[in-house]
Amino acid sequence: MKKQWWHDKVAYQIYPKSFYDTNGDGIGDLRGVISKLDYLKELGIDIIWLSPIYPSPFADQGYDISDYYNIDPRFGTMHDLEELITEAKKRELSILLDLVVNHCSDEHEWFLKALKDPTGEYGRYFYIREGKDGKEPSNIRSYFGGSAWERIGDTNLYYLHLFHKKQPDLNWENPVVRKEIYDMINWWLEKGIAGFRIDAIMNIKKALPFHDYQADREDGLADCRLMLKENDGVMEFLKEMRDATFSRYQAFTVGEVFNEKKDNLSDFIGEDGCFSSIFDFSQTVFGASEKGWYDNQPVTPDDYRQCCFDSQKRAGGIGFLSNIIENHDEPRGVSRYIPEGECSDEAKKMLATLYFLLQGIPFIYQGQEIGMENVSFDSIDRYDDVSTLEEYRVARLNGLTNEQALEAVRRYSRDNARVPFQWDNSENAGFTKGTPWLPVSPDYPGVNLKCQSEDPASVFSYYKKLIALRKSGEYKDTFIYGQFIPAYTDKKRVMAYYRIGEDQRILVIGNFKTEEQEIILEQPYRKVLLHNYETVNGNKTTLLLKGYEVVVLEL
Repeated sequence: MKKQWWHDKVAYQIYPKSFYDTNGDGIGDLRGVISKLDYLKELGIDIIWLSPIYPSPFADQGYDISDYYNIDPRFGTMHDLEELITEAKKRELSILLDLVVNHCSDEHEWFLKALKDPTGEYGRYFYIREGKDGKEPSNIRSYFGGSAWERIGDTNLYYLHLFHKKQPDLNWENPVVRKEIYDMINWWLEKGIAGFRIDAIMNIKKALPFHDYQADREDGLADCRLMLKENDGVMEFLKEMRDATFSRYQAFTVGEVFNEKKDNLSDFIGEDGCFSSIFDFSQTVFGASEKGWYDNQPVTPDDYRQCCFDSQKRAGGIGFLSNIIENHDEPRGVSRYIPEGECSDEAKKMLATLYFLLQGIPFIYQGQEIGMENVSFDSIDRYDDVSTLEEYRVARLNGLTNEQALEAVRRYSRDNARVPFQWDNSENAGFTKGTPWLPVSPDYPGVNLKCQSEDPASVFSYYKKLIALRKSGEYKDTFIYGQFIPAYTDKKRVMAYYRIGEDQRILVIGNFKTEEQEIILEQPYRKVLLHNYETVNGNKTTLLLKGYEVVVLEL
């Protein structure tokens, strides 16, 4: 595998609105990010991904962009961003922006011009179609519920929005649109950013002409992903974008790709792939139901293990995945992958170790490093996320009581990860001196950075050790380029694997139970590299793993 500058990096996602507020308006800002660069450097971070900071009406929290060339005043100014890039480079930190080009905002000038002349030049920037028989052009359902088509005034014309109705899809079939996008990408790369996280990118290719699908709910609509399964030719767009932009700057790019075909992974992350990496979402989509969140099946420890191992096998020898346990679109990983009632600091450290030392680029989402958990709001009115509100409505339509529907969305709400970062135990968790835009989790007095940074046994202190181990000169090559081999797969609720380098054999093993488990090692261990308890029980050939114990051993 050809070595790249980003292979040995650790990435960190910032959700700016909830990271740190410096002006007291209750919304995090770029100056807040600048003020915390030293913290991120201390943690061991190399790459920082910022969720959208562009001007936006915030119908979908900034993923509805009204101006690709500016900064939303709520976050600061272009000067603030330029200062952030400069200060980050001083600390050898790289900045990624969020690239959202499947759709824009309905307040973007392109769409406003399209509304004035739907059949004209700017109308062709979007998918505008005539209705049929008094209905929408097709029966596809948007990701956020309801028809993916919105009527334009009192005409028989509709525009496509696979997400919120304020997020009209851009017409990638139009070469003029593609050039506009490529020019914008290069403009940002010229500013000195290191690359992009690329949002919802598989949606850019539609199966044309639009047509109906078999309805899958009583609303008569069909999941829009049925259309995406039919699309053909998305790779032509992606490689054209790569050649026109990313490859010119050695940019690091990580794609949000949910539905790539298993036999073409090399097209995405191979040596001639369109991206540097893509996120591994195998665990996040496991157990998902077409009916809605209320019908999702929980991910068991053995399910989680199998998802990770399948992904590692699929990517082995091809390229690097980006590994996560959570992000801004998912609930907290420790609340999702650790069975209910079993979450503890030991369990949080174990989960961190097991995902972090897989082959690939580890991403940490803000607050993960202090073990932030899901938040439990007592009313649907306290939620902001459009997905949560829609899934609550769907659950109620399907016969769930208010309490049952609320419990269903609590588990999966995107707001679980969007509540403010818990810096200390002062008012509003030290996030703001004003009123936070989203309520702070009530557990912040006991789960916050200040108390953990002073505790060598804390989750935060453990993350620092974990990052340092992956970067250590002695073991770095093995963790980054070493072979991945699953181990002890016959044991229930044990997740273990080897990372094998030229002259090193390292075992990563965790007990996904509250009860002790005995492990007979295939060969004696020489050294304990990392451990989430004070002592390792057993001997050089037998481990007595305590509940949620994880250990990294050099054999």
